[in-house]
Amino acid sequence: MAQPLRRKPVFPFTAIVAQEEMILALLLAAVEPMLGGVLALGDRGTGKSTAVRALAQLLPDMAVVPGCRYNCDPARGCAMPDDCASQGDSMVPVPVVDLPLGASEDRLVGALDLERALTRGEKAFEPGLLARAHRGFLYIDEVNLLEDHLVDLLLDVAASGENVVEREGISLRHPARFVLIGSGNPEEGELRPQLLDRFGLAVELRTPQDLPTRVEVVKRRDAFERDATAFCERYAEAEAAQRARILAGRALLPHVSVPDAILEEASKLCMALGTDGLRGELTLLRAARALAALEASAEVTISHLRRVALPALRHRLRRNPLDDSSSTSRVERAVVESWGDEPDRS
Repeated sequence: MAQPLRRKPVFPFTAIVAQEEMILALLLAAVEPMLGGVLALGDRGTGKSTAVRALAQLLPDMAVVPGCRYNCDPARGCAMPDDCASQGDSMVPVPVVDLPLGASEDRLVGALDLERALTRGEKAFEPGLLARAHRGFLYIDEVNLLEDHLVDLLLDVAASGENVVEREGISLRHPARFVLIGSGNPEEGELRPQLLDRFGLAVELRTPQDLPTRVEVVKRRDAFERDATAFCERYAEAEAAQRARILAGRALLPHVSVPDAILEEASKLCMALGTDGLRGELTLLRAARALAALEASAEVTISHLRRVALPALRHRLRRNPLDDSSSTSRVERAVVESWGDEPDRS
């Protein structure tokens, strides 16, 4: 078996200060990839990209077919055997692929390999970013500024889990299942409703306004930049504990039960908020079950629903001309009306 690739030091996930909502959402997406990803909207410089890369670094290496350009799982076999004749497996870090705003459609979905076509006269496919992101994370910064035709492509792939290419005499399909992570500043433009609805969880980020938190953020970032290796060693034990927690949550997830009464409460909340379709209930259920698994609970409770209701539903509300309050306030109000104030945990 090939040796794991050597990793460049990445800011530890457990060293991130504040931004509890984003941290929880990313952990839930790591436990339950079926959630549909995470959308993080808010101020620049609040640690969005840092958190995504830190989470990927936190996850254990994954097995791939050696030399496979599609990150295929050896246990399932290579999806493109003509391109990959290798056997066995090798361990590689979970991929985090950035989708630049100016990326072309060819760069995203793949295209004809011009070099092989010109030098060898062969018609071959050059995989794009979707192939590289398979079984990992596709990160889109400023997702609200993404061009419409790329949004349409992402919607199709997110729904099917496959990238279908029919162009330039090429006809093929390959698996493309990834956790979609988007970030952006809502002041610079709104996200298309079709793409907004595809994100499982949506979190809001704000620059910390209290002095101790701001000082701690700067101190940790400065310490990491001065000596990344020593800084990572300080958090190695916490990282290992968090990794074990994620793996235990993944193992427990299929066994977490959801009582009918909890399903009814989830549906009542979505009906009270007037969410379109049933994706709100499904996401609320999946997020609550992932939270229960993460906390080693065998059954979903109202407490789990309450804690995931805001990120699962805030981006699915219709605009109400008679209510000018924010979607966050509307969800919080509906939660209190449905289940009362949260009990004091102290």
